[in-house]
Amino acid sequence: MRNAALVLGIIGGVLSMIVGFFGYGYTSFVAWFGEVPDLIEQVDNVGLIRAASFFAPLLAIAGGAMARSQALAGGILMCVAAGAIYAAFGFGVFTMFPIAFCLLGGLLALAARQPDAA
Repeated sequence: MRNAALVLGIIGGVLSMIVGFFGYGYTSFVAWFGEVPDLIEQVDNVGLIRAASFFAPLLAIAGGAMARSQALAGGILMCVAAGAIYAAFGFGVFTMFPIAFCLLGGLLALAARQPDAA
């Protein structure tokens, strides 16, 4: 289970990094270019989007990397990353897999009580 948590955490982190690039880039573009009514509008909480765009991939990848040696800490980090993605971006077509991979990896890491058999 720890190996599955490792893989799911890293894949979820990479996918959330892609979502984060677009989220951070969108907020930066609107701040630079300005709003166009009914076409391009700034999000309500820019700070939340930018913070989640940066920290969620870090937490997911670090949690996945820790899943084999420190399953409890790794699982908590991956679950926090899934919550951050959901809080910032919601559940949609581009966020469903990062959220699901991070959450499933976190739950598998939390459920792992002893090391995997070789």
